[in-house]
Amino acid sequence: MVSEKYGTNKPLDLSDWGRPIAQVFARFLKEKPVSVILVTNIHFALTLFCAWLIVQEHLVVAFSLLVVKGVIDAVDGELARMRERPSHVGRFWDTVADTIGLVALMFALANTLEWTLLLTVGMIFAILFQYSLFNHFSLRLRASGAGDTTSRMDERQCPEAHPWEKQRNVKMFHMIYLVCFYWQDRIVSALTGKGSKHLKMELTSSSSLGYGMQSILFLSLALFSRLDALPLLVLGVNNAVFVFAITFSRLGASRS
Repeated sequence: MVSEKYGTNKPLDLSDWGRPIAQVFARFLKEKPVSVILVTNIHFALTLFCAWLIVQEHLVVAFSLLVVKGVIDAVDGELARMRERPSHVGRFWDTVADTIGLVALMFALANTLEWTLLLTVGMIFAILFQYSLFNHFSLRLRASGAGDTTSRMDERQCPEAHPWEKQRNVKMFHMIYLVCFYWQDRIVSALTGKGSKHLKMELTSSSSLGYGMQSILFLSLALFSRLDALPLLVLGVNNAVFVFAITFSRLGASRS
């Protein structure tokens, strides 16, 4: 099993800055009685705690911890790769946990910054699609480079459980994933098309929309007391990057 996330591919992933730190923690935990699911639960709980901090208006502390959360979020995948024990349950639960955490954070910000319900919902869907675009190109690069294949481009068929996990749990989380996220993946796949030959420009540009990079940008806004500009970043700048990555993907496909 190839330990590198992208295998033989070496794209510039702007959102992956925390992976070297995550690998250090994963190596420390490798022989410890700490499950990958427990690591996921820890960063999920940390996200909910940050949402509470935002409601309490401890904004800089909350966004600082969200950067830490991003590092912990990479530990579970690295730990699974180091132990050579990938988990379908862990893959689906990680997505569900991240989404619940995102919704909690956005409504906490709406409460503190007095956003309208329409703006809050728009922010949630924009961020979900931005994450999905990055994930789409990330998965394609992993597959072409013989990297981590726990996540698949098409999740319609329920995967067979690994010996160390139960099939009924895989089926349950797979069904939740299909109902909540499959439509989103299909839309992004339809928008991006075939893509350029190596997909590296698409990956690099869309990686600025990944959690690792976005958490740094959000913290920067909190440090300069400019969280009022968050909607402009998410709905303006980020969506411009979203359109660029899709356009480049489609133009690249026509040239290749």
